[in-house]
Amino acid sequence: MTNPKRKKKFKVEENESLSDCLERMKTEGYTPVRRSEVPVFKEENGARVVSHQQIEFEGRRIED
Repeated sequence: MTNPKRKKKFKVEENESLSDCLERMKTEGYTPVRRSEVPVFKEENGARVVSHQQIEFEGRRIED
């Protein structure tokens, strides 16, 4: 049996709610320890503008 990573990042997918992502973390055996929002840029009229924020959770492995 392989040793799973102690920390893992989870991105909230496009058609997924925050609670869906947190539930996915729980089923994989992780608990959230940090939330961050990363800007996603797009090109518009030759300039870079923020399109939206990508929400990420950092999860820590739940000890058995």
